[in-house]
Amino acid sequence: MTLKDDLTLKVWEFTVTRWSDIPTGYVVPTPENLTQGNTGKRINATVLYADISGSTDMVDALPDTRAAEYYKAFLHCAAKIIKGNGGDITAYDGDRVMGIYIGNEQAGKAVTAALNLSWAVANIINPTFADFYGTDHRPLHHTVGIDCGKLLAAKAGVRDDNDLVWVGPAANYAAKLNSFDGLDPDYPIRITEDVRTQLTPFLLTTNTGAPVWDGPYHNLDRGPHYRTRCNIALT
Repeated sequence: MTLKDDLTLKVWEFTVTRWSDIPTGYVVPTPENLTQGNTGKRINATVLYADISGSTDMVDALPDTRAAEYYKAFLHCAAKIIKGNGGDITAYDGDRVMGIYIGNEQAGKAVTAALNLSWAVANIINPTFADFYGTDHRPLHHTVGIDCGKLLAAKAGVRDDNDLVWVGPAANYAAKLNSFDGLDPDYPIRITEDVRTQLTPFLLTTNTGAPVWDGPYHNLDRGPHYRTRCNIALT
């Protein structure tokens, strides 16, 4: 069978094969939990995307080993903070990491992770590189987008080289909040209205009584979103 014939047959199979019953998941599925046929699991989740802002300019301006140091530092801190707040790491993509939160207080846990990450960028990552590289240090900037809703997890790829895809508006809009034009880079954390409505007062108002979130802003087709410069210190 030629490659053309193989691809044509497989796409036809995906098109005509009925999906099996899709159960509701109460844990984040892994590739081992699903087949490469039309199977999946649905979960109610909060999705967090964190990435380095301006990474293309960074790799253009720095030696590849230096840029890799920034990538490794950011992704290590982001992953540890996501997991430390009860999330699961579901994907790495270049300078980006995706985390998923399920269960009680999922939105609050995701937002706390984002606020912790902003603190780590400002108080650990950039000072460490600045101390070592001095005037050669290129300050690292980041963004975090968060949305929530129902997701369908399905297995995609080929045998021995596959992963889960996460299908649903929450995954797309969390990713979009990282990168669409018109966002003020001084506000690294962006959340949808659906996320904001689930937050406790602790994550809505600072200890001085000021609002944590600026907005609403109306750059998304789906509805308003909110932005913040605030952070929460790690202990």
